[in-house]
Amino acid sequence: MANEPQVQPQMLLVALLAISAALSLGSAESSSSCGPNFPVACSCGNEMYEKTVQFIVNCTNAGLRNTSVLEYMPEQVEILIFTGNYITELPWNVFGSINDYKQLKIVDMSSNHIREIRGKSYHHVPHVERLILNHNNLSISRFDDEVNHHHPRVFSNFVNLQSLHLTDAFEDHSSPQLSEDLHDIFVNSQLVKLQKLHLEQNEITHFKDRNVFCDLPALLDLHLGDNLLKDINFEVRCLNNLRFLDLERNKFEFVKPSDMRLLNQLQERENRTVNLVVDFNLNPFVCDCKISPFRTWLQATRVQVRNQDSLMCFHGLQHVDPAPAHILQLDMSECAAAMEAAASFLNIAEDEQLYGQLQPHISGHTATLIFLLIVLSMILLGLLVALVYVSRDKLKFMMTPVFDNVAKKVQYTSIKDEDCPEVHV
Repeated sequence: MANEPQVQPQMLLVALLAISAALSLGSAESSSSCGPNFPVACSCGNEMYEKTVQFIVNCTNAGLRNTSVLEYMPEQVEILIFTGNYITELPWNVFGSINDYKQLKIVDMSSNHIREIRGKSYHHVPHVERLILNHNNLSISRFDDEVNHHHPRVFSNFVNLQSLHLTDAFEDHSSPQLSEDLHDIFVNSQLVKLQKLHLEQNEITHFKDRNVFCDLPALLDLHLGDNLLKDINFEVRCLNNLRFLDLERNKFEFVKPSDMRLLNQLQERENRTVNLVVDFNLNPFVCDCKISPFRTWLQATRVQVRNQDSLMCFHGLQHVDPAPAHILQLDMSECAAAMEAAASFLNIAEDEQLYGQLQPHISGHTATLIFLLIVLSMILLGLLVALVYVSRDKLKFMMTPVFDNVAKKVQYTSIKDEDCPEVHV
């Protein structure tokens, strides 16, 4: 033991200092391009994104609980990836009140547990073309938890937004008013350039407001897959540019003739420049006579149904062969009446061109406004009647001379006519 070399304390100290310096240098290099306000888990720099080298600010799973770092992003940022954090509420001016990120095109804030986005959260985003808010817990209702989370102009500063991703974005068991709240946001945010809208995996059973998408005039692709829809109870004929409607993995057991008619009418519009594509795949279609009009329609319509040859339906347990069957290969010989009725319905609807004759749908907000106008009109009429009644003596005093004067003129004219000599020819 006495012969072993002794390690000098000075050498240990130098080694520790060297290791500390190396760690500090590595930490500085990992965050220096983002700035001193960013944690080490964030990275900034040029990276390959969608086959193009772009400047990316990436704060994925950085453990952040607020968005304050986003006020200090490098000016050349083109893509922001801010995911996997815990931000329940977006405050005003997420990107700062004076910053102007002229090259920022994509904002991805998925999986952040976001529940509320304030009306003034997103400023200085005039060039953003894609906003991704997938897998959050958004509430946009006036009534949730007795707190108003509804901010109709929440996306109003995205004047060039082309793609909005809201897959699994809303809290579970969202308010049944979701469609009306969405419509209100679409109207007030004026997303006139929006081309792609993703609403998959939101447990949507129906749209209470049929016109929910009608204020998105440039919409090309509408993704509603992985919801709980049983029919197309929303208006699409107002979307003249619609080219793709995703309805896969919903709860369609059959397709109503009225829905097929609606799709036909959109496809047959004179000023359309693209074919309409609809995806009905992986719905729980039932192999009975209710599916027969849909089978006939698949073979006759000009609407392109994606993978129609692979569409399957399912027999009930009492069927001899409960295995799934291809819809286009079903024997529909026992369903002639249903097929004839559906064909007649579709032909009549097309001949009458019902799109121009349908009564416009009145949304909940519009109906409330009409009701208020009627009530106000009745109140105004009541006040007018009350005013006349209260002032009846004064009005009688004012109007009596006028009536007397008119009566005298009439009497004078009658006497004058009597004095005129009769002319004989």
